[in-house]
Amino acid sequence: MKRSPNIERNVIQQFLGARKENEESFFSHPSYTLEKELLYWISQADELQAEIVLQKINKLEKARLSRSPFRSLQNSLICSCTLFARATIEAGVTPEYAFNLSDVFIRKIDGANDEKQLANIEYEMIQYFIKAIRDYQKNPYQNDIIDQAIHYIHVHILHPLSLKEIALETNVSPNYLSALFHEIVGIPLKEYINRKKIDESIYFLKYTDSSVLDIALLFNFCNQSYYTTLFKRFNGMTPKQYRQKNNSFSLKKSLPVVKRSPLQSKMDKKAFIE
Repeated sequence: MKRSPNIERNVIQQFLGARKENEESFFSHPSYTLEKELLYWISQADELQAEIVLQKINKLEKARLSRSPFRSLQNSLICSCTLFARATIEAGVTPEYAFNLSDVFIRKIDGANDEKQLANIEYEMIQYFIKAIRDYQKNPYQNDIIDQAIHYIHVHILHPLSLKEIALETNVSPNYLSALFHEIVGIPLKEYINRKKIDESIYFLKYTDSSVLDIALLFNFCNQSYYTTLFKRFNGMTPKQYRQKNNSFSLKKSLPVVKRSPLQSKMDKKAFIE
């Protein structure tokens, strides 16, 4: 007996509807050949050729990725950003660094207000990803230091983090790491740590009922007030305002509660502390 696909009917209907619209408007996605050529010139750090190919792509009709034309353009650029990051990695830049750069641009895309801004961001992405490749080719060792530092920060995001500690991990002096990080990443190390902690804390605001104070303490901020100040600086609103705007559901409601035995709870607590 033939097995039916486990896909909701409304998803299939949306697919068929979008397909019909595309056929009626003689729409096709951007040429795979052009896309491949663009990624090639990025990996070769040839900014001029990359921009020439991008201009050709932009003359074609854009893919419809949302009901809103502007949101569709944002989604398209986010996809491009991911591809640019992968081309950068293939050119030798370490994944941590490339994906960090990608995260920065995705936030810029998401915060854009009009199509002109998005157009500028698209060319800016090419310039910065190619710069990352050129910087790596000049001094691979420096890029490895930054990659180690970023990786250490990501792994220990729930712990207190200091310049001295990270410098020790990367086998360089604190002053050298501080200057190098600012030069390559574009922001001070302390600011990067705070931004990353704030970004990660959003998960707990959106999907749990944890208090703002508990979230601040979890990420080792000195107090709720400091956490709130940083959150507002980076996101334009307080944690409470963000939760009210984005907290559409809670993990407590969406996931089954798994009862833990006293022994399991004790082991979990020990593992977290370690």
